[in-house]
Amino acid sequence: MNNRTFQKLKEIVGPAHCVRNREDLACYAYDATAHVCLPDAVLFPENADQISDIMALANEEGFPVIPRGAGSGLTGGSLPVHGGVVLVMSRMNRILEIDRDNLIAHLEPGVVTGHFHKAVEKEGLFYPPDPASSEFSTLGGNLAECAGGPRAVKYGVTRDYVLGLEVVLPTGEVIRTGVQTAKGVVGYDLTRLMIGSEGTLGIITRMTLRLLPLPETVKTVTAFFDKMETAGETVSEIIRHRIIPRTIEYMDNSSIRCVEEHLKIGLPMDADALLLIDADGREDEVRLTVRQLKEICMSQGATRVQVAKTATEAANLWKARRAINPALFKHGRDKMNEDIVVPRSKIPDMVRKMRELRDESGLFIASFGHAGDGNIHFNIMLDKKNQAELRKAEEVIDKLFDHTLQLGGTISGEHGVGITKSPYISKEIGAVAMDLMKRIKSLFDPKGILNPGKIFPN
Repeated sequence: MNNRTFQKLKEIVGPAHCVRNREDLACYAYDATAHVCLPDAVLFPENADQISDIMALANEEGFPVIPRGAGSGLTGGSLPVHGGVVLVMSRMNRILEIDRDNLIAHLEPGVVTGHFHKAVEKEGLFYPPDPASSEFSTLGGNLAECAGGPRAVKYGVTRDYVLGLEVVLPTGEVIRTGVQTAKGVVGYDLTRLMIGSEGTLGIITRMTLRLLPLPETVKTVTAFFDKMETAGETVSEIIRHRIIPRTIEYMDNSSIRCVEEHLKIGLPMDADALLLIDADGREDEVRLTVRQLKEICMSQGATRVQVAKTATEAANLWKARRAINPALFKHGRDKMNEDIVVPRSKIPDMVRKMRELRDESGLFIASFGHAGDGNIHFNIMLDKKNQAELRKAEEVIDKLFDHTLQLGGTISGEHGVGITKSPYISKEIGAVAMDLMKRIKSLFDPKGILNPGKIFPN
């Protein structure tokens, strides 16, 4: 990037909010994939007008622009793979209004998800989407990736709570999509099109989110099994009984052992699988649901079922669930993390396949995730500098994706495509649909400057 262009960018956002020294650039050159791509400059815009001016300049001069939240993405969606300007949305972090009468909130994309959870809960309200990164990820990134989380089994994912948006298009124009009401069917649903588009169609600068009343009570049930397949069959049995818990989380033996070694909270390391189940609602309803869950788990062959007696005990169990990712790094310097989804009834089949892939490859493989909606996180720990290990891991992933699709599933439930899954997208998306998607991208972004190199294979 030449000095003249950089000076123009400084004039738009102010000198204090525009950097290009190598040390600062390095802070925004990576995400949770551990890939590194150095940008040419990093900007911290304050509002939609500034972003509009930046995009207009990018169209004139042809440099890429990459929007970025907290950089917690797991598929490389915010990496500047072709250089250019990274737009960090951290200054746009205001909760503008929590409207208790209409059960909606207006806010900016830089709001941290966990901060928003706490803010609405103080008002007796509830925002269900809860990705594992909620303590540091931002809502703008959540919308761009259509984040899910454990509570999706009962409450759905991010797109189910987005009513309307303000968006800066790649051409610099600003549009407002959607509504502030419970219903609205005027024109094409551009709001839904933006959610999950990974920052390739527009930059979200404001959002209107739907809220729910805060559930009266939450109880946590933990069930241990001596076979992974039995745990998978139990999930299907719970749903067959028409019980929809708030969460049904799953951990295999490798995950349990990693977490127990890491936290030492008393998890049985000989258990082959664990289900962590939350039930929420009115106190009498929850009491009945917990009793039913215990009966189903025991009837399916659980070796032990326990109910958390206190909020602290429940919080420790969830701390264990959220500690899996860091704990896994004791078994490898690098991680390949896939978030496949299969129909719930196919979870036992998927569990058998994962065991088979582990035994065949000899690699350290751990699985956990949101079994209540069939979303399983499949993790291979390895040293990517070891070419033999890397090739073996890539073969495992290829087989995993093929089996997932054979079962009627999808290769990504909440992590998106980014750069890490783009080589596989044609396994799931046919040629006609792929061409249509590329034409939509071209219509929004005729010069290909907004977050280039993502989703579609090169």
